[in-house]
Amino acid sequence: MEHIVLLGDSIFDNAPYVPVGTEVLAQLQARLGAGGKATLLARDGDVLADMPAQLARLAKLPAPPTWLMVSCGGNDVLGLVGAMHGPVRTVLEAAELLAAWQAAFARDYRRMLDLVLARATPTAVATIYDGVPGLAPGLRTALAPFNDVILREAVRRGLPVLDLRLVCDDPGDYAGSSPIEPSARGAAKIAAALAGLASRHDPAATHTVVYGAARAG
Repeated sequence: MEHIVLLGDSIFDNAPYVPVGTEVLAQLQARLGAGGKATLLARDGDVLADMPAQLARLAKLPAPPTWLMVSCGGNDVLGLVGAMHGPVRTVLEAAELLAAWQAAFARDYRRMLDLVLARATPTAVATIYDGVPGLAPGLRTALAPFNDVILREAVRRGLPVLDLRLVCDDPGDYAGSSPIEPSARGAAKIAAALAGLASRHDPAATHTVVYGAARAG
């Protein structure tokens, strides 16, 4: 039986922001049907440092996972937004600040990923989406170095990647109550992409494949 466990933050744990039954978990479970199971360990607001606590809960699950799907890091970057609005004297100084933040993020992301992979379970990681309505172009550009970390670390380990920038690419994919969260429509697209990745990607593969929105049909 396919058993997909969702780890990370509110990208997967978006129930507070959408009508009951339209959250990522419910829509993924509907796609898996009676022959599969989806379990939510992701928690709204969690950051990379919270992942060990989520992983500890794996031992309490009644059935072992066949896939671990990880979407984490967005809240770590969100915590930097205030500093990103600070003044600098030159473009190079801004780039050096961004490089320092990227290096710290890379350290924490590697640490998190090493802990996940120690579970010896097929694992996929997700990028941080950047189509949030009203997001300033500068902030969208500033997300790129952090997504570069996620992609590089996935390639180093041969992990599949769900590129949420390609999945949630429309303003309607974001919740009206909190535009940094997936809407019901965004959740449907994420659930379809997760199910598609799990069904199409060979868990034994040692190369990276980047997945976007699920194919129609």
